[in-house]
Amino acid sequence: MSRPSRESIIARYDFALDKFQVDAIDALDAGSSVLVAAPTGSGKTLIAEYAIEAAIQQHQRAFYTAPIKALSNQKYNDLVAHYGKSEVGLLTGDNSINTSAPILVMTTEVLRNMIYARSDALDRLGVVVLDEVHFLQDAYRGPVWEK
Repeated sequence: MSRPSRESIIARYDFALDKFQVDAIDALDAGSSVLVAAPTGSGKTLIAEYAIEAAIQQHQRAFYTAPIKALSNQKYNDLVAHYGKSEVGLLTGDNSINTSAPILVMTTEVLRNMIYARSDALDRLGVVVLDEVHFLQDAYRGPVWEK
C-alpha cells in the first residue's frame, strides 16, 4: 500500500506546509524515525497524523502516547472524531476501550509496560507517536521516557 499523499494531508488544513513538516514527511517516507521539536501551534500534529495514516494504509498499527491520562483521553476523542470508534482504542490505567484497534492511544507508562512484557499488542506496530516529549524533564514521569 502507498503512503498518504501530501495533497491528502494538505487538503485538511488551510495553510501550506512549512519546511520542517516537508522534511519530516520526507524522512518518514524514507523509513526514518523523526523527532520534531517546534513551538506549540506550529504544526507538529500534522506530522503525527501523516505517520498514523501511513501505518494504517500499510495495515500496521499506530500507537499514540501521551504522558498523562487527560491528554490520552483528549487525543482518543480527537482520533475517534476523525477515524471512528471502531478504528481507535484507549488504554490507560483507568480505561480499556477497543484495545485491538489499529490506532491505540495510551499513556507512556502503558507502552513501557507493553515493551517490557513483550506484548502481542506490539505485533504489526508501524509507528509510535510520543507526544509531549518535554515531560522527559519531569521528575516523576521523566524516567519512563528515558527507558
